[in-house]
Amino acid sequence: MSAAAAAALRVGLGVAALAVAFGLGACASRPPAAAGRESFEAVPVAAWPALSDDLDRASLEAAVAGSLAYLDGLEPDLRYRFGREERTAAELARGLRRFAEIVGSLRDGAELREALAAEFVLLVSAGRDGRGEVLFTGYYEPVHEARRQPSPPFVHPLYGWPYDLVTVDVAAFGLESGPRPLVGRIEGRTLVPYPERRTIDFGVGLAAGAPVLGYLADPVDVFFLHVQGSGTLIFEDGSRLRAGFATTNGRDYRSIGRLLLDEGLVERSEMSMQAIRSYLAAHPEEVERVLSFNPSYVFFRPLPAEDGPPGCFGVPLTPGRSIATDRRLVPAPVAAWVQAGMPAGSSGQRPISRFVLSQDTGSAIRGPGRVDVFIGAGEEAAAIAGRMQSTGRLYLLLPRAI
Repeated sequence: MSAAAAAALRVGLGVAALAVAFGLGACASRPPAAAGRESFEAVPVAAWPALSDDLDRASLEAAVAGSLAYLDGLEPDLRYRFGREERTAAELARGLRRFAEIVGSLRDGAELREALAAEFVLLVSAGRDGRGEVLFTGYYEPVHEARRQPSPPFVHPLYGWPYDLVTVDVAAFGLESGPRPLVGRIEGRTLVPYPERRTIDFGVGLAAGAPVLGYLADPVDVFFLHVQGSGTLIFEDGSRLRAGFATTNGRDYRSIGRLLLDEGLVERSEMSMQAIRSYLAAHPEEVERVLSFNPSYVFFRPLPAEDGPPGCFGVPLTPGRSIATDRRLVPAPVAAWVQAGMPAGSSGQRPISRFVLSQDTGSAIRGPGRVDVFIGAGEEAAAIAGRMQSTGRLYLLLPRAI
C-alpha cells in the first residue's frame, strides 16, 4: 500500500478476485535485502516494445518530481539492486532526470524508443509464472463523513498510534529482518504480540487507549480505509482531515475476499470490493465474523491536506501514474512502463499502456507478478479500483551504468 506508505503497510485490496483486500505499505528508510535476482531480465534493444503513453504529460511530471524528491535526499552512494542490475541513488536520480527530458521532448514511437534505448536498460518482470504475466489491481483513497466525538451512528473510531504499541528493530539486535516489522506491547517484563482486529474492534479494545482521528458511521468503511491505507475525513463543519498510515499491529494479513470465495458466499466472477460490501450490507450479522477474519489492523496519523496520499517513500501518489510493487524487488521509486487493462463502463475493460513510477508497496503485493495501480480519491476511483483485475506486463527503466 497500498496507501500502500507512509504510506500504508497495505492490507491489500488491490481487489483481485482472489486477493481482495489491500492497503498502503510502509517503507523502511534503508533499502531491503536483495531478493529474487531472476525476477527481472534485461530486454534486448531489438525486442523493446513500442513505449506508448496514454496519459497527460503533466501527471507524469508530477510523479517524476515526487520520486526525485526522495532520491535526492538519499546518500548518493546508497546502492539498490533490481534483478541482476545494481545502481546507486545518485545514478537513479540522474537517470530519472534524463528520462523526464527524453519523454518530455519526444512523442511516442520509434524515435522515443531509440532515444531511451541509448541511455537506459529495460528490464521485464518474470511475472507470476516466469513468463512475464503480471496481475494488475487497483487501489484508491476513500472519502468519508466523520465526527470528532462519538455520536450514533458515528461510533466507529479511526485510531492513531496506540500509546502502548512498540515496534522493534530486530536488526539492532543482530537479527535478520522479516517481511514485516516486529510489533507488540509490554506486559510485565515481556514483549507480547499486539491484539488482533477481533479484540480491538469487537472485544475488549485497546488496553492503553489510542488517539482517535475521527468516528465513522460504518465499521465496513473503517475496514476498507485500513485496506486502502489512507483516506480523507469530512467533519460536520466542513473541515477535512487526511489520515495516512502510521503503523500496524504486526499481524499477518488475511483476505476476507478469499474467505467469502472459499465459503461460496460470493461468486468468483463477481468478486470485487463492491461485492464484499453488498454481501455485508445484506448480512449485518456477518460483519464481525468476516472482518475479524483479517487480524491485521492499521493505525493512522494526520497528513497535510494539500498533498496527495503518500506512498511508501513518503512522496504524494499521482492517480494513474503511481504503482505499488514488491519493495524487495523494486527497492527505489524508479520509472516503469506497463501494459494492462482497466475497467471501463459498467462491465467493460480498456487497454492501458503508460509510463509509471513505482512509489508504493503492500503486504498483498508480493513477488514479480503483482502490481497495484493508484486510481485516485473518492467514489469514482473506488468504483474503478474495486473492479480492476487484469493481466499485463511490467517493465523497469534503469539508466545504463557508466
